[in-house]
Amino acid sequence: MYGRVIGVTVVGVRGHIVAVEAHIGRGLPSLTLTGLPGAPVQDARDRIRPAVESAGFEWPLRRVVVNLSPGNLRKEGAGLDLPVAMGVLTASAQVPAARLSGYAFAGELSLRGTLVATPGVLSVAMAAARARLEGVVVPADNAAEAALVEGLHVVAAPSLAEVVGFFRGTWTPPVPEAEHPAGSPTGHTVDFSEVRGQAQARRALEIAAAGGHNVLLVGSPGAGKTMLARRLATILPAMSREEALEVTQLHSVAGLLDGGRLRQERPFRSPHHSVSLPALLGGGSAFLRPGEVSLAHHGVLFLDELMEFRRDAVEGLRQPLEDGRVVVSRMAGSVEFPARFTLVAAANPCPCGFLGDPRRRCDCPEHRLQAYRQKLSGPLLDRIDIQLVVPRLSKQELLDELAGEGSAPIRERVEAARNRQRRRYAGTGYPCNAQLPGPLARKVARVSRPAWDLLAQAVDGMALTGRGFDRALKVARTIADLDGAPEVQADHVSEALVYRMNLVEEGLARVG
Repeated sequence: MYGRVIGVTVVGVRGHIVAVEAHIGRGLPSLTLTGLPGAPVQDARDRIRPAVESAGFEWPLRRVVVNLSPGNLRKEGAGLDLPVAMGVLTASAQVPAARLSGYAFAGELSLRGTLVATPGVLSVAMAAARARLEGVVVPADNAAEAALVEGLHVVAAPSLAEVVGFFRGTWTPPVPEAEHPAGSPTGHTVDFSEVRGQAQARRALEIAAAGGHNVLLVGSPGAGKTMLARRLATILPAMSREEALEVTQLHSVAGLLDGGRLRQERPFRSPHHSVSLPALLGGGSAFLRPGEVSLAHHGVLFLDELMEFRRDAVEGLRQPLEDGRVVVSRMAGSVEFPARFTLVAAANPCPCGFLGDPRRRCDCPEHRLQAYRQKLSGPLLDRIDIQLVVPRLSKQELLDELAGEGSAPIRERVEAARNRQRRRYAGTGYPCNAQLPGPLARKVARVSRPAWDLLAQAVDGMALTGRGFDRALKVARTIADLDGAPEVQADHVSEALVYRMNLVEEGLARVG
């Protein structure tokens, strides 16, 4: 007796179609799984039989072999419980096989036969759509998530009994409703109007939001670095539907999706400085999951107290900052996660925090300063477009009751600048200036001759590397976009270079 159904396993963030073949033959009662199943899938052997019997069906008292094909793809997660159970029920003629070939199955089974919410269902639904299947069968708690994929019939069932009832024609599933609007930047509990003073820092963050540039804020404790960083998300442009689906998919795989709804706001992730390398970059022992850099995809990754993070974790940011992705390799294989985020890092200038402070003297001995500066490498610092010293607020700024400019008007300027970039780079796949490869940036930036001469002078005067040159050019292009200027002028370049020499002027250059 033979039965075949379609399952989906999630590798990284991508769902892969799996043919689940069940054979019932002679031999002592047993369930054998073949086809490179991972540990969570192997656990299903002890879980599926009680679930099938609790749902009111008979388990064949013979030797059952279930093969998961293709055999060279490792299968992970509990989402294969349902297709394995359906394969056995099909092989034992308890479910009609006529309609099964048009549906993909995914879901974890409890011992009572109910379907439990399963991470990664959005990836499952996307895989089913790519395979041009008619529909997908998932747990009821994942209904809204699966319905985000348009043109797919979603059967959201509370238990195995209802799944079988649907294919027998005795149960009709409810129609799930999905939330389709793209992201909205509204609804934040903080606002830029709460920031006192810090005109240059506010300007720098506006530029960062407009072009997707990375930022390093260096300053004494209490200068307002964290306050500024947490308000960057309030001025970012709204996500497109494609971006919202990517963010939702990553959070689904990580098991962090709230109610299966489309993520409406750009993510803001702020891991503690004690975060481990796998937690920051992605990984794990049994199942490779996205890390903080991927959960911040299309949003903000805020690293407060940057110098307190482990050096290997900070240096691991080089690849995602350069390529917008992170590749996690284990013995079982490699997995790629998207990680296109805006980095905002905050750091004290020295261990005591008061190097360069006009009111308090730094007491750090030179050897401690040297060790502190070596925690952050030059190559990583070179990947940060905007490097800014945040000064301590004056008494007048602290006591000033006049509110600063709010997030809404800043966001309007950011949206306008981003729209200019989208039109300029239409068809290239690059939505903003910061993501442009260096050669393309030089080709399309439209730089005036005086601006180009100023950049050329900075190569020697500021010892710019090739990467530093390109990043200064892209920041200048963003400043021009905020001004609505079709061509990069010398004053745009001059401002961009200021953001790369702030640490030099304050005597903090060796932080990198």
